[in-house]
Amino acid sequence: MSQKIKISPQFGKNLRTLRKQHGYTQEELVIKLQLLGQDISRSIYAQMECGSYNIRITELVALKEIYDISYDEFFKDIQL
Repeated sequence: MSQKIKISPQFGKNLRTLRKQHGYTQEELVIKLQLLGQDISRSIYAQMECGSYNIRITELVALKEIYDISYDEFFKDIQL
């Protein structure tokens, strides 16, 4: 069983912003994730961006690799 991180709407907004900054469509990003071994569909990824899907740690690691950024970028502007 893989561990998940409970995400917030701001986390989802950050995912959307990062994807757009890198010029990817959701479909293109999902293909990149699949090539890194993530079993994910576009509809699941869309749920991540809406903040309604708790992201798996392995998915977060794959996104970090795709974007070549620090983990801090994913959690930017999230209030405790």
